[in-house]
Amino acid sequence: MDVFQHVNHARMVTLLEEARIPWLFDGSPTTSLREGCVLTDLRVRYRGQLRHEDTPLDIAMWIEQLRAVDFTIGYEVRANGAALDSPPAVTASTQIAAFDMPTQRLRRLTGPERDYLTEWMD
Repeated sequence: MDVFQHVNHARMVTLLEEARIPWLFDGSPTTSLREGCVLTDLRVRYRGQLRHEDTPLDIAMWIEQLRAVDFTIGYEVRANGAALDSPPAVTASTQIAAFDMPTQRLRRLTGPERDYLTEWMD
C-alpha cells in the first residue's frame, strides 16, 4: 500500500503481470509465446480504491485485439469476491508483440498461437 492506504501503482502493474504470465504462457499449447514476447504498451485506469483488505484481488482477462504480430489483453480488477457486474476498481490493457529473440525482430504469430488467443477474444 502507499501513503494513501491503497494499492500502489507499481504494485498494481506487477499484479497484472503476475496474472498475465501463467494465464498466457503456461496455458498456451505452444512454447513460442513463452520464448519470445515483448510488452509494447501498458495502460492503467484507476476507477476506485483497492486496499490491502480487498486482497486477493480478482482479475478478469481477455483478448481485446488480435493482429498479425501483436495482441492486446484487457483487464478488469475488482476486490476479492466483488460481483462480476460491479464496476471494476481498475481497468487496464497491455499490448504484447511476438518477438524472435535470436534475431531481435518482431515475428508473425503462428497458427497455433492465434488459435489459442482467439479462444480468449471478448
